[in-house]
Amino acid sequence: MKSSKGMITKIFGIGTIPVATLVIMLALCASKGVVMFETQGNWIAFFRAVTSVMLTTFALSINLNSGRFDFSIGSISMISSIVASQICISMGFTTPVMLLISLVSGIFFGTLSGLIYIIVKLPPIIVSLGVTLFYEGFAFAITDGYGVSFVANTELTSFPSVLNYSIIILAGLAVIIFLFDYTKFGYNYKALLSGQKVSVNTGIKEVPNAVGCYAVAGGLMGVVGFISATNTGNIQMALNFGSIGVMFTAFLPMFIGGFIGRFCNERIGYVLGAVTTALISLMYARLNVDSSIQQITTALILVGFLIYLNNEGKLKKLIKG
Repeated sequence: MKSSKGMITKIFGIGTIPVATLVIMLALCASKGVVMFETQGNWIAFFRAVTSVMLTTFALSINLNSGRFDFSIGSISMISSIVASQICISMGFTTPVMLLISLVSGIFFGTLSGLIYIIVKLPPIIVSLGVTLFYEGFAFAITDGYGVSFVANTELTSFPSVLNYSIIILAGLAVIIFLFDYTKFGYNYKALLSGQKVSVNTGIKEVPNAVGCYAVAGGLMGVVGFISATNTGNIQMALNFGSIGVMFTAFLPMFIGGFIGRFCNERIGYVLGAVTTALISLMYARLNVDSSIQQITTALILVGFLIYLNNEGKLKKLIKG
């Protein structure tokens, strides 16, 4: 009896937010006479949003959960895609090669960011701001400020499809779960989260683990940059912290995923958080909602969810009388 009740609680906890969001978004579109998933392009846009937000949420949460606020993930996404696209354009490489180069470039720039943090020994938030400016300036310099455009290159712009994005979602989730749940690196990461001093005293090396976290986050953001670049065929420059906006897309799904993660693996919770925000984004697009209204609405949803989390215990006591 207890096991069946626990299973029902888990299913309810896992599915309530994404299912409720789907129903609400479908209802809002239907009220305007719009079919939310009308064309193949709508499905591709949805899966692209899920993929990008999921990977960004993974990248943000890896360091944030360790107390390292990393503003540089957006700039890593940009510089990795620029390096990969320029190499592929000049050498005539195909999309799979561009994905591989973006991944490797992201790991390199992420590792470099981690090494800088270790060497300068300043608060991570300050280091990440400096790294962001450096990567943005570097990207501006190697493209002469014009960015990169390969719209006419059908090979590099033919990647967007439901199948391709689904493969990245499954592969990304599998790699992150394996890395953080079934390897020594993951065990050390969790131990450092639980108690840094105790873990270090027992022989766990904090520095390699921190650099590894930056490397993994960088690799994830390299793939995010690849997805964005192959979707539009353009990579625009971002200066003066213009790339930071990418990380803010991950806050809402990260908190939603953290809540859902109480009932399942936390990484699966992040995926469902990404699904939830992708549904909201698709609704915005289908109803042509103004960008300023989108930002305000998303901010209100985030604040409302945080208020709920902060007062969850009080609400439960109130409901129970």
